[in-house]
Amino acid sequence: MKRSPSLDRLFQTILNLETIDECYAYFEDLCTIKELSDMSQRLDAAVLLAQGLSYQKIMEQVDISTATIGRVSKCLNHGTGGYKAAIEKLEDN
Repeated sequence: MKRSPSLDRLFQTILNLETIDECYAYFEDLCTIKELSDMSQRLDAAVLLAQGLSYQKIMEQVDISTATIGRVSKCLNHGTGGYKAAIEKLEDN
């Protein structure tokens, strides 16, 4: 992804949020319900993949296609490390 002032501003607004309630308010304004659902499902799939679950088990737990699981898996294993870093921070909480 190419960096830009617009993306920097978006990410800075996210970093500035302090509570779950602030996140809900901001993201409900920023995204559609479908976009939020899709993002949360991808994160759920990444967490389950990192735990070693099979695609079949993930499909049973998360309403997500094998194609999307495959894309998440590719990013998790060969991407920029974003999923891994986020999952590690989740586990620290």
